[in-house]
Amino acid sequence: MTTTQERSVPKPAFTDAEAGAREFPDSNARKFNYFVPAKRKQSHYEDVTVEVQPDPRHYLAQGWLYGFSDGKGGYPLEWTVLKAWGSDRPAPVRGPGSGGQGYEWPAHGWHEFRDPNEEWELTLYRYNANVVRQLNQNIEAAKRAKAFEQWSTNWVQFVAQHVGAWMHVNHGLGLYLFANANRRAPTNMHNNAISVNSMHKIRSAQDLALYNLTLSEEIDGFDGTAHVEAWNSDPVWQGVRDTAERLTAIDDWCEAIFAANVVFEPLVGELFRSNLVQQAAPSNGDFVTPTLVGAEEFDYAERDLRYTKPMFQLLIDDREFAEHNTRILQQWLETWVPRCVAAARTMQPLWSQPDAKPPRFEDSFDHAKNRFRGILSDLGLRVPKELDQ
Repeated sequence: MTTTQERSVPKPAFTDAEAGAREFPDSNARKFNYFVPAKRKQSHYEDVTVEVQPDPRHYLAQGWLYGFSDGKGGYPLEWTVLKAWGSDRPAPVRGPGSGGQGYEWPAHGWHEFRDPNEEWELTLYRYNANVVRQLNQNIEAAKRAKAFEQWSTNWVQFVAQHVGAWMHVNHGLGLYLFANANRRAPTNMHNNAISVNSMHKIRSAQDLALYNLTLSEEIDGFDGTAHVEAWNSDPVWQGVRDTAERLTAIDDWCEAIFAANVVFEPLVGELFRSNLVQQAAPSNGDFVTPTLVGAEEFDYAERDLRYTKPMFQLLIDDREFAEHNTRILQQWLETWVPRCVAAARTMQPLWSQPDAKPPRFEDSFDHAKNRFRGILSDLGLRVPKELDQ
């Protein structure tokens, strides 16, 4: 019988100082939980979004890695006059060996925002791809059925000039308001929601541009450049154009989102899309254009407004700055409501242009005003007297 001689090698001695030796309540958990989820369990959306954008008040030990010419770094909270609790606390002093010390999460109230749409890259691609696919199918079906031949002459001109003009609103707000606000917002939750809003607007502008090219090929005499002249010179669009351009010039990112989604969209956007185009199109033989306009209506009503309300509700109910924020929002309403009311009234002649008329402008505008009042009621804000001008 052969015996195997055991080799003499050092045996490991465990001291409980090894990495992973210490046990925590969540040692066996398969998900991180360095944040408090909105519901009982954290969602995949929260996993890929919470603090993806760093915050030096919490754990970014070295401070911001980049800055601007005025000395500010990263995402200054001063880029809006609105405040969330903890915003006025000093940032932790960093130095050699300071490690990740800072405030416990969340470092300030901005991090409490959760997008109810739970939007991030994957959901954005899927959503927009589905919308574009459905619109293309609708247009192809209309081409095969010769549906565009049913349009009245006045309606062909109306779509060329005025439906086409709306692409300029979408392009301007998407590229110069929402994309700009996305860069200035202080957390990745805000960044995701606002950038998706930006993509909705840019996609809607593209939808109308491609539709315009299709109609130029399908309808004899359709002027594919008429929207440019309407936007630049037609008096009915100059109020909307002035207001849209003022919106894109707003420096405060919160004011930009609030003015666009809370004031401009219900008083001007939905007024034009829902209360004019979608009402008038079917009676004028057009069952295609409402599908494009309706897609944008869904973007706003079921996605963009849906994140906007809880975003501002947190600030209105903030445990430290509620009064300050409410006062600022009321001031913004006093500024933007008169501008949007004036822009809406400038569009009034559009209601008389189609052969088959939509409901009266005043009835349509009353509907838009009631929608706006409902949004303010949901937020607990006062309806400004300027609404009844």
